[in-house]
Amino acid sequence: MVGSRDVLLGTIHGCEFYMAADQFEFWKNTHLTIDVTEGRGASFSLEIPLGLRFMTISRLFADEELENLRPIV
Repeated sequence: MVGSRDVLLGTIHGCEFYMAADQFEFWKNTHLTIDVTEGRGASFSLEIPLGLRFMTISRLFADEELENLRPIV
């Protein structure tokens, strides 16, 4: 379920990807890459029956990147 305060970050293969507003405040200066790899994740996830898991790779945005960010409309 998507909450009224959740923040839309973008789409992954046509599926909207949201983050809770309080998490977004913590991660808003960070570039997140969501990837899939073989293996089992540490908790419940929809991909487990397929033998796959999601991985998130992060790095801080450079100053120039931060200046060019714009909201998703």
